[in-house]
Amino acid sequence: MKIYTGTGDRGKTSLFSGERVSKASERIEAYGDLDELNSIIGALIANLPSDRSDLINELQRIQADIFIIGAWLATTANSPALESLEQIKEEQIDFLEKAIDRLEDQLPDLKNFILPGGHMTASWAHVARSICRRTERHAVLVADESENDKATEQLKRALIYLNRLSDYLFVLARECNRIHRVTDIPWKKS
Repeated sequence: MKIYTGTGDRGKTSLFSGERVSKASERIEAYGDLDELNSIIGALIANLPSDRSDLINELQRIQADIFIIGAWLATTANSPALESLEQIKEEQIDFLEKAIDRLEDQLPDLKNFILPGGHMTASWAHVARSICRRTERHAVLVADESENDKATEQLKRALIYLNRLSDYLFVLARECNRIHRVTDIPWKKS
């Protein structure tokens, strides 16, 4: 199978559910953002110390969840393909919340705003966080248009997941600075 097909040369692409849509549609924007987020998380993983398999495994689990969310975003509400999609479950959201709590327990209290940056891994986590927020904004538009109860439920759960994920990535950025002995950069008024 060739990687190029030419079917998208006129600005249209196929959704997972089979429909052809404009590459500028909200669905494509949303799961394009997810793809970008997943790629940035891959860059973050590649830069983590190899002895932090706990964080690497956690992030790879998140990458797998991102694929599940992407499938829901790439499937229209009336598609029979909805029945075959893996679900985002409460356990996946709980996983993120527990990970946030675990990381926060190791960090000093945050007394003021911090600037994105510090160690390279913290910077990647901050970039991932900002992409996650953009993804969430585009996913809200898709969820608002959903007409199918099952799709609506899953898209709303995906929104909760993305909201927690951005929080996780913020805390992970701070943890990355901590493990590399780099101080978070406090925001100072000019």
